[in-house]
Amino acid sequence: MNFLAHLYLSGDDDDILIGNFIADSVKGSALARYPERIQEGIVLHRKIDQFTDEHPVVLKGKVRLRPKFHKYAPVIMDVFYDHFLAIHWDDYCSVSLTDYVKAVYELLEKNTESFPERTKMMLPYMIGGNWLEGYRHLEGINRSLTGMSKRTNFKSDMEFATKDLERNYDFYEEEFNEFFPLLVDYVKSLGYLSRLRT
Repeated sequence: MNFLAHLYLSGDDDDILIGNFIADSVKGSALARYPERIQEGIVLHRKIDQFTDEHPVVLKGKVRLRPKFHKYAPVIMDVFYDHFLAIHWDDYCSVSLTDYVKAVYELLEKNTESFPERTKMMLPYMIGGNWLEGYRHLEGINRSLTGMSKRTNFKSDMEFATKDLERNYDFYEEEFNEFFPLLVDYVKSLGYLSRLRT
């Protein structure tokens, strides 16, 4: 899962959401530097990633992508799934995506002092480019994947992955619609997502 899904799966708990958002930049013993609830959000992020990475429905999409994109297939899948969450947002949340994103940006901006440096530097670009709402559109997906490709140490070809999404759109959408409710149920089983941000 990419940014939008992780934020959504944090429910209506600010500290869990912050932890979930910064998790990729928190390595090893750095976890202990954060308050307990933010630590919980970081751990939740890791559990979501593990559940997603190992699920057989998600593996179908990775198999489709792997011949062209190799080790970057899971990264691409995460972005594709944020696209489908964005376009199916009303199925999962009573708050419009526009209003949700605005509230999340405001929350994140107020809490940057607790962010790792990497996340702190990224946030203005995310808000300025409105990444979260941009996932609704293929241009936004392409922009995100192209940006990731520029930041990789090796040739990834991620900037071409949107073409694969367009070619196999129905397959990816069907797999998302099968998988995401299972992920929501998994997060609920961990005791989270009892309330959604309103």
